[in-house]
Amino acid sequence: MTAPLLVFDLDGTLAETAGDLIRTLNYILSREGIAPVPLAEGRKLVGQGSRVLIKDGFARAGRDLDPDRLEQLFRDFLAYYEEHIAVESHLFEGVVAALDRFEAAGWAFAVCTNKVEHPSVRLLTELGIAGRFRAICGQDTFRDGDRMIAKPDPRHLLKTIEKAGGDPARAVMVGDSRFDIEAAQRAHVPVVAVDFGYTDESVRAFNPDRIIAHYDQLWEAATGLLPVRAP
Repeated sequence: MTAPLLVFDLDGTLAETAGDLIRTLNYILSREGIAPVPLAEGRKLVGQGSRVLIKDGFARAGRDLDPDRLEQLFRDFLAYYEEHIAVESHLFEGVVAALDRFEAAGWAFAVCTNKVEHPSVRLLTELGIAGRFRAICGQDTFRDGDRMIAKPDPRHLLKTIEKAGGDPARAVMVGDSRFDIEAAQRAHVPVVAVDFGYTDESVRAFNPDRIIAHYDQLWEAATGLLPVRAP
């Protein structure tokens, strides 16, 4: 039988990364003569991706940003971020212990994130856990023609499960945002939401199957869901 699979979001789910992301955003904004975004405000938008952060920073200053300029700033953002990717970033408390417990019970792991794949792999490598995942899939990993496939598109999750050698009927998504929850619901995969991630609205509003406040609650949440959905 296929091993049960936990599929994690990254930013705001496995790791606290907002400090490095907002510091990178403010580096870009400072070059453009725009005031910095406070961490507490920017943190709510981190889960929506770097382009949204950049657009929000410009919007705060009342400045327009055409698509070509946005893409250039996005490339600059990624270059700076990758050079400073784990200055402040760290795993949330209990992540390693939870992975150890699930692994000992025969579970496998994957990452499905709207972060670009290369910095996702680099960050998880810096944090010491990249080798624990069968697949690390970002917003640019899968495509439909010229279009990238990313959450909340359920194909992002389903293709990640496939790449990890898993079965959607024996998988559980773990995330922190509407995008994670909606992708899982549309893929008919049960979803556990963490309540400490990056969202401007409580995850409770999106009706995940379970909500946890600490990784020591993940075992009961995930193992309680999987038998219900398995054939």
